[in-house]
Amino acid sequence: QAELVESGGGSVQAGGSLRLSCEGFGYSYSLLCMGWFRQAPGKEREGVATIDRPVFDRPGMTAYAASVRGRFTISRENGKNILYLQMNSLKPEDSAMYYCAARNLYCSGGVPGYDDMSIWGKGTLVTVSS
Repeated sequence: QAELVESGGGSVQAGGSLRLSCEGFGYSYSLLCMGWFRQAPGKEREGVATIDRPVFDRPGMTAYAASVRGRFTISRENGKNILYLQMNSLKPEDSAMYYCAARNLYCSGGVPGYDDMSIWGKGTLVTVSS
């Protein structure tokens, strides 16, 4: 059964860094858009960043939520459903369950609502202390 599996969450002090990873198992094709979403207790799930599959020699388009732009970097391994999120300068408000998500439509430089992503991992917890 195909699935997305996240890893790399943990606890860190404000200003620190973490790197999240996500691997898609059981897929025979490259997912067109992969991304990271997060959900803090009592809040709605929100998009963090997305990245499209590369097209020929052009890198896949990326998009970031305003709250993380300049601090987080999303990347994926070419030709594989392996996704990363490098998180720097972490803040307590970044604390949340982080989910890997994907869909078989390009995100084209946008961060879709969570309803528009069709494949989800189970999440990895990130806690940032002040």
